[in-house]
Amino acid sequence: MKLVLYQVDAFADRVFTGNPAAVCPLETWLDDELMQAIAAENNLSETAFFVPEGDHFHIRWFTPVAEVKLCGHATLASAYVLYEELDYKEDEIRFDSLSGPLRVCRSSDMLALDLPSQNPEVCPVPEGLLDGLGISGSDTQLVDECLYNEDYVLVLNSEQAVSSLQPDFNRLAGVDARGIIVTAPSDEYDFVNRFFGPAVGINEDPVTGSAFTKLVPYWAERLNQNQLVARQLSDRGGEVYCRVDDD
Repeated sequence: MKLVLYQVDAFADRVFTGNPAAVCPLETWLDDELMQAIAAENNLSETAFFVPEGDHFHIRWFTPVAEVKLCGHATLASAYVLYEELDYKEDEIRFDSLSGPLRVCRSSDMLALDLPSQNPEVCPVPEGLLDGLGISGSDTQLVDECLYNEDYVLVLNSEQAVSSLQPDFNRLAGVDARGIIVTAPSDEYDFVNRFFGPAVGINEDPVTGSAFTKLVPYWAERLNQNQLVARQLSDRGGEVYCRVDDD
């Protein structure tokens, strides 16, 4: 068996930025163990596999260690492969997934991905989270609030506080959540963020599309605006243009 594999940088405006995803188009599903092994071999934050189903596609995503329910950047990468490499002609691509239907369409010179809104709710800071992020003593004054919806969302009061974090990933892996999102307001952007997911094999993700399902409703309400521009402050970095459209 020979498979074609693409690697695409999503949320990137130049080479070596954004979040690289592997994309593997299939005619029929492979065994789960084989897809997981391919994802581990790729050693990227996600490998996407999709198969055609009538007039749409079914998509699945694997980190190097586990299947996940939602991945934004690898979905955008899959749509790019369909449009640019596989000559897909329709205006809109529909992917069915573990998180329901996801739609991608062309928008000017970019691709627009319709994701579900997953508004996080205020919660206590879980044990080990601040220590895992290296926040202790007087640094706890940097924390505005903590929220939760599958991921913990820790809101800090400055962009510099987010960019200067040096997490202990072994400690963060003990926090019971898919991932840890840290975010703050920004002078240049509406907000900035970072994403840590050691529990699913990703210490720090370059740009995390699924994190914005929590971040966008939070910041839209806080800033009272439904269009936002954000930057994820990883080493590679990437910009995300966001719009709230109902849910």
